[in-house]
Amino acid sequence: MDAPTPDAAAIPQRLVRAVAAVVRDKDEVVTLAVTAMIAGGHVLFEDIPGVGKTTLARALAQATGGEFRRVQFTSDLLPADLTGTSVWLPAQERFEFRPGPLFANLVLADEINRAPPRTQSALLEAMEERQVTVEGAARPLPAPFVVLATQNPLEHHGTYPLPESQRDRFMLRLSLGYVSDAVEADLIASAHEGHAVAAEPVTTPPALAALQGQVRAVHLHPDLAAYAQRLVARTRNHPDVHLGVSTRGALAWALAARAHALVDGREYVTPGDLQELAVPALAHRIVPAGLSDAAGSQGLAGTEQAAEILRDILAELPVPL
Repeated sequence: MDAPTPDAAAIPQRLVRAVAAVVRDKDEVVTLAVTAMIAGGHVLFEDIPGVGKTTLARALAQATGGEFRRVQFTSDLLPADLTGTSVWLPAQERFEFRPGPLFANLVLADEINRAPPRTQSALLEAMEERQVTVEGAARPLPAPFVVLATQNPLEHHGTYPLPESQRDRFMLRLSLGYVSDAVEADLIASAHEGHAVAAEPVTTPPALAALQGQVRAVHLHPDLAAYAQRLVARTRNHPDVHLGVSTRGALAWALAARAHALVDGREYVTPGDLQELAVPALAHRIVPAGLSDAAGSQGLAGTEQAAEILRDILAELPVPL
């Protein structure tokens, strides 16, 4: 497999700068979101409303030149509302397929846990297979295809908790949180101007898809692979864990670490890449003991407890030199 080209290696940092110019005071989250995107992974934002998740998703789409769609998930959302449906054309005496909002490069699934299980299933197929099945026919989605989903970790009334299998399909779980007081004051002062700042386009969907194909060429030393395996194995026998990290989760963590190295301008993974990505890539895959019910494991307390368990494991394990 060929090493990333110099031109390709410059794209991740250009993406970070372009998006950070729009989503201010959140450089770390922007970097991780770009990391997931160039790794071809999906992102789950567990956050309070109104902190810039839609702005971030739109800026990522603008910076990559991709098509953006936002779907507000509700209790009456049907699978066809996502995938599309066939419409009868009387004059031509035939059906014509009208694609749904999933046929985009970047899809924002807002309040994902408010949709019923059938709709969640349609989204799950799109996330895993990069295709949807409509009336028995499989239809491929555009490349690249990335889902950014949001859910409120504090409000569970009228929601359908995401099954563990679906949470496991998200490469990273992130949280934006509030901006600093100074940035918030500046945003308030400039609110009267009434225009949104657009991210500068720095690449194209085909170039991004090609970059995603080069992420696996980033070198991961066997000692670091063994280190990663020891950590995920520890989550499976930890006394405070009911359900540990899956093999899929371990592979996603390693791929995210490769992409993180590429964002940092390197062709090799360091222990720091794995350690920095451990909580965002693994915490949402862990169900702490005592919180094995779906709502509890996905609430704020469950997320924080899982993150603390991971930090303890990271502190225990010796790091390869």
